[in-house]
Amino acid sequence: MSFSGKYQLESQENFEPFMKAIGLSDELIQKGKDIKSISEIEENGNNFKVTVTTGSKVLVNTFTIGQEAELETVTGEKVKAVVQRDGNKLKVSLKGIESVTELVDSLTIVNTMTVGGIVYKRTSKRI
Repeated sequence: MSFSGKYQLESQENFEPFMKAIGLSDELIQKGKDIKSISEIEENGNNFKVTVTTGSKVLVNTFTIGQEAELETVTGEKVKAVVQRDGNKLKVSLKGIESVTELVDSLTIVNTMTVGGIVYKRTSKRI
């Protein structure tokens, strides 16, 4: 299955505790908690471009599976990391945040980010 497509956030769990744990301000947390972000994934072989639009904030990351790339985190910081593919899962570790994006079926993508025992889960549906 290909990750390519556009997905809209449908539900999320532990948004506020996770964002607090990674250092986002209460003001930004309150602004962002109800926004239904749109994720667009372009997959071309092992090359990926992921664009996440949350309100007026646009985050774009491009990477090749198994190769070091500079990726922007949720907080806007840029870090070098290697994204690995394990079947229908993309896995990466960004400054102590373990991120797994799983293509559950042709319509659903689930992203879990874990930091210090807090698991933030985002479920998005293809649009």
